[in-house]
This record gives sequence, structure tokens and C-alpha cells, in this order.
Amino acid sequence: MMPNMYGHHQYNPHSEQSWMHQQPNHQHQAQQAAAVAAQQQHYNRLAGAHNNATAGMGASIPGHVQDNGLENVSEDNRRTLSFIADLLNENTREAALLELSKKREQVPELALILWHSFGVMTSLMQEIISVYNLLNPSQLTASASNRVCNALALLQCVASHNETRTLFLNAHIPLFLYPFLNTTSKSRPFEYLRLTSLGVIGALVKNDSSEVINFLLTTEIIPLCLRIMETGSELSKTVAIFIVQKILLDDNGLNYICATYERFYAVGTVLSNMVAQLVELQTARLLKHVVRCFLRLSDNARAREALRQCLPEPLRDATFSSLLRDDAATKRCLAQLLINLSDNVVEAGGNAAKVVFFHREAVDALFERIAATGGSLNVDGYTANVSPNFIKAAAERETTASSRT
Repeated sequence: MMPNMYGHHQYNPHSEQSWMHQQPNHQHQAQQAAAVAAQQQHYNRLAGAHNNATAGMGASIPGHVQDNGLENVSEDNRRTLSFIADLLNENTREAALLELSKKREQVPELALILWHSFGVMTSLMQEIISVYNLLNPSQLTASASNRVCNALALLQCVASHNETRTLFLNAHIPLFLYPFLNTTSKSRPFEYLRLTSLGVIGALVKNDSSEVINFLLTTEIIPLCLRIMETGSELSKTVAIFIVQKILLDDNGLNYICATYERFYAVGTVLSNMVAQLVELQTARLLKHVVRCFLRLSDNARAREALRQCLPEPLRDATFSSLLRDDAATKRCLAQLLINLSDNVVEAGGNAAKVVFFHREAVDALFERIAATGGSLNVDGYTANVSPNFIKAAAERETTASSRT
């Protein structure tokens, strides 16, 4: 139970259980009535904009339909709101989660009704928290994973909507998904759980909102994504690197990652390791994101200087030429990356590029840490296996920079 999270409606397992068992119908009816009132508010809003019958949502309980003036609501919308009301009842919640997860693309205002209906978000959060004890040791079954993933699908719906996204962030709901992203089990239930959780974060960053990026930068999302980029399934890797790419595309995100040698080192190492894997896997979808991440890093002067020395060789030669034959956009990005890293690039001031990447003391301290751990680097909770190319590049950086004066 999370204190102060659900306000006055927080479920208290230590309350009078006998009273709850004596009057379950009265309590459930009161919850349903409150849900209907909230849903009615959004129905009125939709009906005014879309001529009542075509865009509105009906009452969730058929017995109240006539009283609420929703006679023209379609039967499908009535069923949808009935499922929303069923989320309040633990006995009907699982079936309701399944049905609503199927409808999230069909009902444009579903996010608003989920967020503003009495007790619904509380019910979804209870579903999330209820599986924490199954994560370690790994006891998550396929059935439990499917159920919580259906709840996550509804959270993704809320995260995607322009009018509920900020509310979603202000409630810090993404933090409740991080225990799922922190799991390492390779079993299908855990992989499905990680992928669906990544989908919620991916929905947040999809709209290029600086507000979202600034929030994520205060959390541990980058190290979590880096680990999944190295060890996850192809789908999970794709969503994880998409999130990192979106963070890099934001100026604050790029500055954050390039602010310290360790952060750049961790991100660059994982991207380099992915390139090495892609030489064998030949996955165009992943390669596209890897190239775009390197391209964005090259927009930062200090990162660009380091990448001149440590960009993976397969991105410099023709290793991926056949893979990118039909992907003109990625080929252009790769060509631009190589142009950015060219020794002939001239800075805005007209002088040949001369950039001191990081202070020598920072590099020396980093080498000491790497040597002490046998070739690994821990940055913000993420442990990366250090690429020899990065070590070589860091060692040569000052000599190279000086030669350009």
C-alpha cells in the first residue's frame, strides 16, 4: 500500500472487514454511481462536440441509462462503459481489463474516462503493485503477466492522450513500472511484461515533449533502457533504443548524456556493442535507431570529437550496405554522420575543429575505475562492458586534438 497515493479513496486492508462483507452490494453500487457521474460529464462534453449519438459514451450501468438521458448511445459504447465500471470489482476486473485493452484504439476519449472515473486509476495501480512480490524470486506466470499487461495497456492509453499525459506524469505513475524494467528473467512472461512497460514509456516520449524528457531525466530510465538494449529481445531492444533516441533528440537530453564522460561512455559503449551484434543479426529496424543515435550524439562538440576515434568500423565501411539498400533515409543519416565526423569539418568560427573532449583528470579517474573492475563501468546504476575502441580513443584524444591546431 502506497501512502498518500489514492487520497481519500485508498484501499486499507486493515479496515473493518466484517463491515465490508456485510454490505458489499451497497458499497459497489455507490462506486458505480460515482463512476457513472464522472462518465456522464465526459459524455456531455463529447455529445456537444459530435452531435450526441456518434461520439459520446453511454452510461456504464444499463439501469441508469434512461435516467442519465443517454438513450441514443450505441450498444457498443454502453458495453465499454460497463467494462469500465467492472474495473471497480475485483471479481469482474480481469475480464474487463481484457476487453478494454482491445478497445483502447477504438474509443478516442477512453483515456479521459479512465482517468476521471471514480476509483478506476486506483484499480489499475492495484493491478501493477499486486505482482511486485512475483518478480523476485521469479514467480510470474503467463496468466498473471497477461493480466498486468492488460492493465499496462490501459495506462499506455492514458499516457498517449494529450489531456491526460501531464496528469499521468504529475502522479509519477511511470516510476511504478521501473521494477518491471529492472527484471532480467528471459522467460516469456517477464519479456512480455518488460515489452509492455516499455510501450508505456514509449507512448510518453512519442510526442517529443520536453516536459516528458525532463521528467524522465530525473529517473533511472536511461540505465534501464541501456541494459535492455544489450540483453533484451529484438522487440524490447527496439522500443528501448527508441526511448533513448527520443531523449537524445531533445536538447536537454543530449546535454544530459554528454555532460559527463561516464554517461557518454555508457551510451556509446552499448551502441557500439549493438553494432557488433547487428553485423551478425542484420536487423534493419535496430540499425536505423543505432545510426540515428550516433548521428544525434555527433551534434555535441565533445561527443563528436570522441566519435571521430571510436565510431564502430562497420558503420564506416560497407558492412551494412546490403541491409540498407532499400532504406534511403537511414543511408542519408549514416552519410551525414560520417560527414559530421570528417576531419575536414570546419566549425562555425572558420577554424579547423579543435575540441578538448573531457578534462584529463576525468579520463584518468575513469581508467582507474575500469581497471579496478576488470573492464566494466558502472554509471548511474548501469554496468557496461567497456569497448576497447573507446579506451583507445580516450587515450589518444589529446594527441589527436593537439594535432589539429
